[in-house]
Amino acid sequence: MRTEKQFISAEYVARIQASPFFLVVDYRGLAVSKFTELRKRLNKAGAEVHVVKNTIFRVAAKQAGVADLSGALAGQLAVVTGKDDIAAAAKVIKTFQSEFEKPKLQFGYLGSQRLEAAAVEAIADLPPIGVLRGRLLGVIQAPAQKLAALINTPGSQLARVIKAKVDKPD
Repeated sequence: MRTEKQFISAEYVARIQASPFFLVVDYRGLAVSKFTELRKRLNKAGAEVHVVKNTIFRVAAKQAGVADLSGALAGQLAVVTGKDDIAAAAKVIKTFQSEFEKPKLQFGYLGSQRLEAAAVEAIADLPPIGVLRGRLLGVIQAPAQKLAALINTPGSQLARVIKAKVDKPD
């Protein structure tokens, strides 16, 4: 492999290793202005998209230890990576695809787990990570609140009975 290609491949290896996920999309037929709009939307979601040559990305994915993508990469592909949440990036792609019918989601990886297009679209339908954390916290706190109320009830009832006895004229 030529030096330039090795440099580019090393750059993609670093991107793959820095991101907890990557999504592969086919952007064939997408106008430059629309691709720029996709970039802006993904940026707001904490992700970025890069056009990549299939052979270079195949080598980069193998070097990063993610997967052997032999036979999985065909056509004009771009790779979406991000630092945070796969759901936010998947949601942007799904929304963009519904508006412009492009790009077509091919597959993705979350860690070393391959996700087909349907799984990525299901992830896109999930609420944001902050909402999920809030729901989880509510589920965890609910039994503790009920336990505290249950433990407190007999004492408060006894206090009311004593108060009523004191307030009652003889």
